[in-house]
Amino acid sequence: MELGRFLNLSEIDQVNIYRAAILHDIGKIGVPDAILNKPSALVSEEWSIMKSHPERGEAICSKLNFAREILSIIRHHHERYDGKGYPDGLSGEDIPFIARLISIADTVDAITSSRPYRLAGTFEQVLEELQKSAGTQFDPVLVATFISLYNSKKLTNRAYVS
Repeated sequence: MELGRFLNLSEIDQVNIYRAAILHDIGKIGVPDAILNKPSALVSEEWSIMKSHPERGEAICSKLNFAREILSIIRHHHERYDGKGYPDGLSGEDIPFIARLISIADTVDAITSSRPYRLAGTFEQVLEELQKSAGTQFDPVLVATFISLYNSKKLTNRAYVS
């Protein structure tokens, strides 16, 4: 949300960011708990099941009138800027803009939250990962903007990311 406001996105885009942030992983409801909570690396079959969650989430949300505008965001939040993501292998500007933004927020959350297989990381680790993966996993312009926003202390909720 902070990044969307900083970029002066329209009110509807900001609403869509909010909705997509809440619903982007809803497809994980169809992933067995044994996979979601596995304390070690997933095997190929388990990874295939996990990678189905964006399509499953899109299908679930397609029945919700208010979610129609965010279906492509839900579907494409695991695409990579270099085209090596899933489910469709989209790259660069072909990935919906808000999906590119949500992928950064998702990574912040993933790194700073404890998981069954590791403890929460630091925000410094987030910054390292974003910088390392700018242009491959993440939109390099959005990464630079996010880091600039963080470094300029313009994030109003710095407690969350510190």
